[in-house]
Amino acid sequence: MSTSPDIKAPGINGPDIRARLLAAGVNVTRQRLALAELLFRQHDRHVTAEQLFGEALKAGHDVSLATIYNNLKAFCDARLLREVIVDATRSYYDTNVSRHHHFYAEEARALSDIPDQGVVLTRLPPAPDGMEIIDYEVMIRVTSQQGKAKT
Repeated sequence: MSTSPDIKAPGINGPDIRARLLAAGVNVTRQRLALAELLFRQHDRHVTAEQLFGEALKAGHDVSLATIYNNLKAFCDARLLREVIVDATRSYYDTNVSRHHHFYAEEARALSDIPDQGVVLTRLPPAPDGMEIIDYEVMIRVTSQQGKAKT
């Protein structure tokens, strides 16, 4: 898995974020910088486009949901974010781009990290003919024991 500039450190300010976006080859716009500050000012996190849209509006940024999606794609293309698809209708954007896996809590609709060394695979299946495996990730879906129906 490729690496990218470390943009996850706590307390990153505007000039540092701008420099890291530029180092990753991302064209810096006012909206992109505002969204990057919302995404990367905290430690590693998982956010949906809708959550980021709500944060942007709350912070007083005039952006559309389409702008959010376009910028999330640009950050993913620059390997500043990683898209984690949990089902056909929900994706999370992960600020931790290092190799790791995830727990997905069904009821809470929450994604949390599992360190790479927390999952041990002894064998991967062979790739389909004409293909090669370039990466893998594991998602473990969990539910609370209280959330299960008692029988």
